Amino acid sequence: MAEGGEGEELLRPPLPSAGSTGPKRLCSRVAALPRSGGGPGGPVGTAVAEDGGGGGVGARGCCPPGGPGPAAGCGPEGTHLPLLQPESLLDAAAKRVAGSWAFERVEGRFQRIPEPVQRRIVYWSFPRSERQICMYSSFQPGRGGGSGGGAGGGASGAAVGTGTGLGAGGEDSPVVPGAAAPSGAPGTAPLPAAGAPTGAAVTEGLPFRRGIRLLETGAVDNVLQVGFHLSGTVTEPATATEPEMTYKVAISFDRCKITSVTCGCGNKDIFYCAHVVALSLYRIRKPDQVKLRLPISETLFQMNRDQLQKFVQYLITAHHTEVLPTAQKLADEILSSNSEINQVHGAPDPTAGASIDDENCWHLDEEQVREQVKLFLSQGGYYGSGKQLNSMFAKVREMLRMRDSNGARMLTLITEQFMADSRLALWRQQGTGMTDKCRQLWDELGALWVCVVLNPHCTLEEKACWLRQLRKWGDMDVCPLEDGNYGNELPNITTALTQSSSHRQDSLVRPRRTVFTRAIEGCELHWQDSHLQRIISSDFYISTSFQREGEGLLFNSQGQPLWLEHVPTACARVDALRSHGYPKEALRLTVAIINTLRLQQQRQLEIYKHQKKELLQRGATTITNLESWVGHPLNPIGCLFLTLTEACRVEDENCLEISDAGDSKPPVYQHVPVANSYPEGGESYLSLALEVALMGMGQQRVMPEGLYAQDKVWRNEEQIIVRLQELELDAVLVQTLRKQCILLLEGGPFSGLGEVIHRESVPMHTFAKYLFSALLPHDADLAYKLALRSMRLPVLETTPSGDVTHPHHIVSVVPSRYPRWFTLGHLESQQCELASTMLTAAKGDMLRLRTVLEAIQKNIHSSSLIFKLAQDAFKIATPADNSSDTTLLNVALELGLQVMRMTLSTLNWRRREMVRWLVTCATEVGVRALVSILQSWYTLFTPTEATSIVAATVMSHNTILRLSLDYPQREELASCARTLALQCAMKDPQNCALSALTLCEKDHIAFETAYQIVIDAASTGMTYSQLFTIARYMEHRGYPLRAFKLASLAMTHLNLAYNQDTHPAINDVLWACALSHSLGKNELAAIIPLVVKSVHCATVLSDILRRCTMTAPGLAGIPGRRNSGKLMSTDKAPLRQLLDATISAYINTTHSRLTHISPRHYGEFIEFLSKARETFLLAQDGHIQFAQFIDNLKQIYKGKKKLMLLVRERFG
Repeated sequence: MAEGGEGEELLRPPLPSAGSTGPKRLCSRVAALPRSGGGPGGPVGTAVAEDGGGGGVGARGCCPPGGPGPAAGCGPEGTHLPLLQPESLLDAAAKRVAGSWAFERVEGRFQRIPEPVQRRIVYWSFPRSERQICMYSSFQPGRGGGSGGGAGGGASGAAVGTGTGLGAGGEDSPVVPGAAAPSGAPGTAPLPAAGAPTGAAVTEGLPFRRGIRLLETGAVDNVLQVGFHLSGTVTEPATATEPEMTYKVAISFDRCKITSVTCGCGNKDIFYCAHVVALSLYRIRKPDQVKLRLPISETLFQMNRDQLQKFVQYLITAHHTEVLPTAQKLADEILSSNSEINQVHGAPDPTAGASIDDENCWHLDEEQVREQVKLFLSQGGYYGSGKQLNSMFAKVREMLRMRDSNGARMLTLITEQFMADSRLALWRQQGTGMTDKCRQLWDELGALWVCVVLNPHCTLEEKACWLRQLRKWGDMDVCPLEDGNYGNELPNITTALTQSSSHRQDSLVRPRRTVFTRAIEGCELHWQDSHLQRIISSDFYISTSFQREGEGLLFNSQGQPLWLEHVPTACARVDALRSHGYPKEALRLTVAIINTLRLQQQRQLEIYKHQKKELLQRGATTITNLESWVGHPLNPIGCLFLTLTEACRVEDENCLEISDAGDSKPPVYQHVPVANSYPEGGESYLSLALEVALMGMGQQRVMPEGLYAQDKVWRNEEQIIVRLQELELDAVLVQTLRKQCILLLEGGPFSGLGEVIHRESVPMHTFAKYLFSALLPHDADLAYKLALRSMRLPVLETTPSGDVTHPHHIVSVVPSRYPRWFTLGHLESQQCELASTMLTAAKGDMLRLRTVLEAIQKNIHSSSLIFKLAQDAFKIATPADNSSDTTLLNVALELGLQVMRMTLSTLNWRRREMVRWLVTCATEVGVRALVSILQSWYTLFTPTEATSIVAATVMSHNTILRLSLDYPQREELASCARTLALQCAMKDPQNCALSALTLCEKDHIAFETAYQIVIDAASTGMTYSQLFTIARYMEHRGYPLRAFKLASLAMTHLNLAYNQDTHPAINDVLWACALSHSLGKNELAAIIPLVVKSVHCATVLSDILRRCTMTAPGLAGIPGRRNSGKLMSTDKAPLRQLLDATISAYINTTHSRLTHISPRHYGEFIEFLSKARETFLLAQDGHIQFAQFIDNLKQIYKGKKKLMLLVRERFG
């Protein structure tokens, strides 16, 4: 394509450039032809206008206020007359002039303008489209449009749908003769009444809705049109909190555009208030009830001197407090011959419309746009600000589609505030990335600018101005980069599709690419290519033979035109056509792009067929697509899909109804034949939409750099799939689906579903899940083949490159960048979802289940995901209201076993849950599964898990009942459990001994073996707490002597310091001593030395001593042993040793406590000495020992006078 230049013959001519309304033009005396029957002294309403203007978008017609006869096309009360009655030539001409020419131009062209002509021009200069009023008074756009740009989807809306007869730009829509009516022009459905259901209460608060309600309740009054100025009053009814209020409203207009609004309500917002809406709709719907006067300058011209003086004096009298100072100032200047006011010919008239030099555009409050955007940005994505900004983007798209010059103007204002966001500098300074929500807003901003600069009807001056502004923003340090904080690997927007490796190297050294770079590059594009113009201008641009232009084909073998351009760039053109109100042209270019993609796909298949053998042997491939179409900043696939589906969408009867997006119904589509296709081909725009979506989604592409870029890929992928799921697959679409799936499977390195893919190719799991579900009812074999191939995730594979048996398990020669796969967790979860979908579908089919199972075991490397799959399979296999599916149960069990093996030697916080689930699953499968996991426990479980969870659960009463086992089966399970228990006890006696003893209770030999294992391990690896626990178990089972032995072994491992009076082992020590005491004097005598050696805490020793003196030993009554029944004396062994140790412990503890005692602990210390005295008194000379002990304390610690005073008071 040629670069540079501008203009396009086959599109509509450029519009005047946009801008704000300039100062009112000056009006002087102009002679006019009087209306028939009138004269210079006639009524004011017959005066000739000095100036006027017009312009316009829209096709809503307005009834003449009372022209001669029925020629105007209106009957009584605004009823429609027969459609065949033609519109008068005067009205047709006046309407055209009013929408296209400033009235000053009309005056300059014709010296004498008849008054009826002036009146009709002024009449038709008011906007006729309620759509425009709606657009400037509500955020919600009409249905039928969508954002084509932005990989993240961006703003959700665009402009209203097409095909409703609404004009755009400077063109009026075709008007059916004689169909004008007060409610609108022909071919235009009026907007819904206020009572119409909107689907959401929030829409009732929109200014447009409120304006309709005010209009329908008769709140508009005193409506007067003077020239190009409309005024009236609107009364707000009283509410519970507010009284009734009446507001004065004034509207200026020119060339069918409202150029300024004023309302007494003081509204501060981007959009018109409800009162302006009500007055505007009143003028559109009830033009015959509006008093129409020509501009005030013409009325003044018809007055004589006395009339003028009377007019001025009455005006001053009526408003003397407001206008008297101004009136006097003007009078002084007029009377001064040298004043500036006398140097100018004529005088300003606010009702005379704009001059030729004034820019003609709709009123937009720029300051409010800035303030609103600044407010939303300051909220940082909270309070719904992101949604509000997206709505503003949608409003820009809506304006572009209506060819309203304010679209680019509003986008400029928004961008200025985005660039002024203080967070940009902060993020850059801190080196942190912006939030995802903010990043998506920037993406949509950049995509919108691409759309704006590709405007087919913009002027060279406008494009140059945009280019300067975009470069200025792009050169700022804080300007965000296109792909986040990472590299610049995406090719230039104007680069051709086929690129060599040298381009790849060049792309790495290009300057940084900002979010505006693509728009800057887009300024180099033009629409003057003759082939392009013919494509978009006609549905029947075909050729009977191949035609080439340089190296590129112009037509395919069927004679259909091709458009050989970088795909995202070509799609950006389509988006620009859609967004600027050229839906048919966008559709034609879309078809040409798809035909080009088909041809490229066909040639890629031919290339692969010649290279297939070599690639499969080598087992390696390279990515030929340097940038992904999915996740691309310009969203090329989404753009083509939307363009095609919009052409097939069945609109509701009331397609203009404003409703909340959340309440919108799913779209309904119908097949619309492609214009230049052969009838026998059965090709429709809907089938093309499906085909191009599958092409784009199936493209093999390398994973992009950076978290945001990767996140954008799968987000865009899911958005496209959501739209695909809205299509109801009929026979035509199923045929398209099957054909494209087969091509993708055979596509080699060009397809993400080909036999050989690059190691870092973006996985196809999400896409394949959609394809599988869509294909399954129609072609199950193809569905499974496609889904099974898509299960691979090569980046996680470690198979050497020489393995030819699995060509997709390839390690690329490029060094691994695996750590940069930031979204790997999401990708693995999608892989798991695909596998789960296949498992569910394959229920009951053993062969398919086995195939799916092998694919899972080979490709999924996350234990948690495999466990999830196992759980899913188990849930599906065991429905609550039906019998179990054995084949799927076995798959679940096999997956569970794999999880056990994968997590056996690694830490996993869900491991305990996994083990319990596996036992449950094995129980459902049957007794053989349980026997199998018991016998091979060492490959699946730790000893602790095997004994405490697995074997215990298997041997539980509930399991036996659940399986309805007979005696031999129960014995087999029990034998396996006992064998497992002994093996585990040998391997890990510390943690498994007790469980082993419990499991072996019913088998004497096994129980003795387990006990011996405990005894052997007691002296080496077991702790006192483990031994005490087993000892208590032995006592509970009726083995007190064995319990005593284990307790004695436990005591040898214990050491209680003097200050450990809350040690957890104290209860075990007391229990052990009580057990020994109950067994007899010998056992007590054996354990007391162990207690004295291990326990140094005085209170614990005194507690043991007290318990031993309260009852006689030997209460256990062991057979064959005689019990004396006498209490034991503390003066004799073995209690004498315990008493001496207790007294010694009290003495040592006392000195230890006194070393660092504080006054607040004095009372506690005195109580401690009281307990010590009780122990001292158990000895024969205990009172003497205690007295000596107290005296020693007084002597040693005499410096602690207060404490010693308390000691004397208590103990003397």
